[in-house]
Amino acid sequence: MKRLFDIVVVVFAGLVLALPVALVALAVRLTSPGPVLYWSDRVGRHNRIFRMPKFRSMRTDTPAVATHLLDNPAQWLTPIGSFLRKSSLDELPQLWSILVGDMSLVGPRPALFNQDDLIALRTEAGVHELLPGLTGWAQVNGRDEIPIPRKVALDAEYLRRRSLAFDIRILWLTAIKVLRSDGVTH
Repeated sequence: MKRLFDIVVVVFAGLVLALPVALVALAVRLTSPGPVLYWSDRVGRHNRIFRMPKFRSMRTDTPAVATHLLDNPAQWLTPIGSFLRKSSLDELPQLWSILVGDMSLVGPRPALFNQDDLIALRTEAGVHELLPGLTGWAQVNGRDEIPIPRKVALDAEYLRRRSLAFDIRILWLTAIKVLRSDGVTH
């Protein structure tokens, strides 16, 4: 049921968002050198590595680490990078990852391949059994602002409470957070 829900929502969103996606792609291309998409190695279900697309919001020479680990993340942003991140428009290409089954609409956010501490804690808590999500319970409860152990605790809570109704609640709360730009560090 969850997979069917994901596909129906993504196909509908793809139709509705086709023009905005094209405009964002054009804006990325025109405002900075390099590819429109950034393909990031992420940890998926059963700790399998997959390639996740995002609209590129940072320069091509940015180190491949979590944003909060950069000394001065703002120095790496493209001219429209801050806007893309605050509006969460950089996340739109992940609809492709949902469509092909690497991700779900709701689940724990996919860790970077080199976030060993997060991966280990999620594996210990059984969270690695879930498909990662475009959004999740941790995102609506703090997003980038919460420490890793708290994030994993929220992911584990999602694992215990998951249901279609809970997913819909998380999607609703995500929409509110995105509209307010809550919890976005850069």
